[in-house]
Amino acid sequence: MKLSKAISIKIRKICDEKNITPNKLASMCCLTQSTIQNLIAGNSHNPKLLTIIRICEGLNIPVKEFFNDELFSSIERED
Repeated sequence: MKLSKAISIKIRKICDEKNITPNKLASMCCLTQSTIQNLIAGNSHNPKLLTIIRICEGLNIPVKEFFNDELFSSIERED
């Protein structure tokens, strides 16, 4: 699975679990709505770690918890 696809699925999963919209997530993480929408849509083919860190900080979860998912067990490079 491509990294962008795994991140997209993980963000949607977190939003569903916490019952928050992508707009709410953007506000919580001090990111633009378009950044979150691009991540969810899989349009961001090389998401920055800083963006993931901001999402984790906004959700009050450690980065380790974000990536501790079977989704990330076999990531394909996108270069």
